Amino acid sequence: MEIISHWIYDYLIEAGATEVWAKYINVLILATTLVLVLFLIDFIIRKIIVNTFGRFTSNSKTKFDDFLVRNKTPRNIAHIIPILIAYETVPYIFRDFPKLENILFKGIEVFGIVLFLWIVRSLLNTLKDFFKTLPNLKDKPIDSYIQVFMIFSWAIGILFAFSIITGMELWKFLTALGTASAVIILVFRDTILGFVASIQVSINDMVRIGDWITFEKYGADGDVIEINLSTVKVQNFDKTITTIPTYALISDSFRNWRGMTNAQGRRIKRALLIKQESVHFLEKSELEGLKSIGLLLPYLSSKEKDITDYNQENEIDKSTLINGRNLTNIGVFRKYVDLYLNNHSGINKEMMIMARQLAPTSQGLPIEIYAFSSDKRWENYEYIMADIFDHLIAAIPYFNLEGFELPSSSNFKKD
Repeated sequence: MEIISHWIYDYLIEAGATEVWAKYINVLILATTLVLVLFLIDFIIRKIIVNTFGRFTSNSKTKFDDFLVRNKTPRNIAHIIPILIAYETVPYIFRDFPKLENILFKGIEVFGIVLFLWIVRSLLNTLKDFFKTLPNLKDKPIDSYIQVFMIFSWAIGILFAFSIITGMELWKFLTALGTASAVIILVFRDTILGFVASIQVSINDMVRIGDWITFEKYGADGDVIEINLSTVKVQNFDKTITTIPTYALISDSFRNWRGMTNAQGRRIKRALLIKQESVHFLEKSELEGLKSIGLLLPYLSSKEKDITDYNQENEIDKSTLINGRNLTNIGVFRKYVDLYLNNHSGINKEMMIMARQLAPTSQGLPIEIYAFSSDKRWENYEYIMADIFDHLIAAIPYFNLEGFELPSSSNFKKD
């Protein structure tokens, strides 16, 4: 190799060229030849490796090798041999130019570090794509994990590159870097916060891909489609995309509907407002009329007997209706709501079913329905809830009750 490196130089000297010109022309021709040879070797090796991988992936059943090709891993690996050849050849070509040789050595070493990072990145992206195909990992924030490894890799690579360029030992470079830590923290504040938040989100299992979350501060209400180191992407139900900083998940309050999704039903919690002045004790005639409602007949017959026996045993004066035990139209209506819910096909009977009376308000007496629909899909859930309240609102007058609503302008018109 040494003979080849000075062959052109010797030829030029014999031809009568000056020593200086012979050195420059010699190194120029050899450097040009080296570059062309390296490009040719790189092209040939790349073709061989890529074609070999292509044939292998076509016959393989696993998708991992397909992802390797897609992320250009074989292409990046092919660059290793030309770099090694260049590293071994440079000392012979530039032996007469030690300063340039030193610069080229550092350049090749830095490029080697960059190439190593490219290979690491392509491998990490391959792992990311492969893990996303696994059912057990589909809802995990794989992007965040990959980005964390990538940041560490680039940080270490940049430190080594600076150490090579400056000629400073790595530990001394780290010591100097420590003095600038405040500036680094300020510049990379969001990245650092996102990194810490991603770890906490993953460890505490706060959010998964596919979760339905509501984040009022950022106007997000939809499914999580991506979690990475700095942001969480939410596809809202109107198909818009909301981007939320990852650290906001641990610094602000949001609602995750995963518990409802994993449960056996979706909660219905809504109240009917009853006009309080329509609430009264039931007369005998009213009670007989309510017995025509099929769901109530067994309950009313049993309850009427219990009340009559109690009042007779205690010699209650029933000339005044308030004395003793009595049924009220609101109480019977509440029982009807409970029976109706227990017989509704859309309600999960294994979960809590309750019709309860809340504290009276200036808008009336609330009768709240608390139950769970057996179908959790949004459109079906809304249909079930609407079906229930359609019926109950229409049923209110049968109990001589009135629903409360604020008066409209038509209520004040004179006949």
